[in-house]
Amino acid sequence: MRGLVLLAAYLLGSIPFAYLVVRLRAGMDIRTQGSGTVGATNASRVLGLGWGLAVMLLDVGKGLLAVWLATRITGNPAWHAAALCSAAVGHCFPLWLSFHGGKGLATTGGGLLLLSPLSLALSFGVWLLGLLAFRVVAVASSLTVALLPVVFWYVKKPSLLAELPVVVLSVVLLFKHAPNLRRWVRGEEPKVGGKP
Repeated sequence: MRGLVLLAAYLLGSIPFAYLVVRLRAGMDIRTQGSGTVGATNASRVLGLGWGLAVMLLDVGKGLLAVWLATRITGNPAWHAAALCSAAVGHCFPLWLSFHGGKGLATTGGGLLLLSPLSLALSFGVWLLGLLAFRVVAVASSLTVALLPVVFWYVKKPSLLAELPVVVLSVVLLFKHAPNLRRWVRGEEPKVGGKP
């Protein structure tokens, strides 16, 4: 039963809301537009801020629902964290789009909202500090996900089995941000309020 929860979390995370919304509203494949990422930020580039926010809320809901389902099935925190990881992996590598998805931040945030609200709040603080320091969203996001296992451990003092899915999640999200980091190193990643 617990294994089915992880499968359900992955399939839930795989629902490509950005792709569906852009396809229905504009008749376009979001993978060929803007950054090509199947996520809220790229949806806002294609459809505008309002639709981008709508997609973000839907993606947040995927993580939230995945963790909630896990809490209904088991009281074991390790499975709750694993459900969050599965949903985020589903978002990053969706079955329905040949595993071409988004970066997983909104889905991760949604899961943390239920799993560990304080970890989410502290992670947002890390993101803001990173943005102020580097003025590059991708760098701030990468710093945040790199430190997520540390933040989660500090807040929750989890068992090794409960911490492990968060470490895996961090590695997956960093992998998804790797192209942005390479562009940043080359001086090609846009800065907030200015050019690279």
